[in-house]
Amino acid sequence: MTVPHNHDHERVLWDTFAESAWKAPCELEPAFCWTQYTGHGPGPELLGTPDTVLEIGCGTGRHLAYLAQRNIKVTGVDMSPVAVRKASERWGPLGVQFVCAEALEHLAASVETYDAVYSVFGAAWFTDPERLLPQVVRALNPGGVYLFSHAPAIPGAYGPQGMYKGGFAGPAMYTYRYSYTPAMWRDLLLASGFATADAAVLDAPEPGHIGTLIVRGVR
Repeated sequence: MTVPHNHDHERVLWDTFAESAWKAPCELEPAFCWTQYTGHGPGPELLGTPDTVLEIGCGTGRHLAYLAQRNIKVTGVDMSPVAVRKASERWGPLGVQFVCAEALEHLAASVETYDAVYSVFGAAWFTDPERLLPQVVRALNPGGVYLFSHAPAIPGAYGPQGMYKGGFAGPAMYTYRYSYTPAMWRDLLLASGFATADAAVLDAPEPGHIGTLIVRGVR
C-alpha cells in the first residue's frame, strides 16, 4: 500500500530529533551498536570487511565515524539539514562524507555502489521497503550486504504505521514506520532481488523488554 509521505513534515520532525540528539555533543563519541541498548548485541562485524559503506538515515553519524577510524570509506545520507550540518562539523575531519537527501531520492540519482549499505533505527524503518529494497540492491556491489535494525513489529500491526510529531496536539506533522515479521522481511528482500536473506529478533538484555529486529540481505 502506497502512503502519502510529506517530506517537508518529515524534515521538521528529523530536524527536531537532531537538535535534541546534539544537545550534549561531548557524549557523542564514535560507536557502533545495532540495538537500542548500549553494549548489547553484535557490532560492525555483521558488515563483514567492506571497503565502502553507505548509511541511510545516518542521524548523528557516530556509526560512520567509528567505521572511518578503521579506514573504511564511508558515506551517510540523512534528510535533516540540521543532522547533516552538525554531523559534518563533528565527523567531517575524519573523512566522513555526508549528503542531505531523502534516501530513495539519493539512491535513485546516485551511480555510486558500495560493499555494504546499512541502517540503525534509520531510513530502513521509515521508507517503503517495496520502493527502497530494489534501489539498495542496485547500489550494492556483487556480494554486498544490506543490514538494518529497528524495533520489532507489534503483533498484528504490519505495514506502514503512522506517527505524529510531538504527540496529538499542534501542527499535523507526521511520518510512517514500516513494520513486518522476520518472515515477511525475508520474503520482501528475496522478492526484491537479494540472493539470500535472514531476519530475527534479538532479545533485550532485560527479560520482557523490547527486543531488536536485525535483518540482513546479500546481493
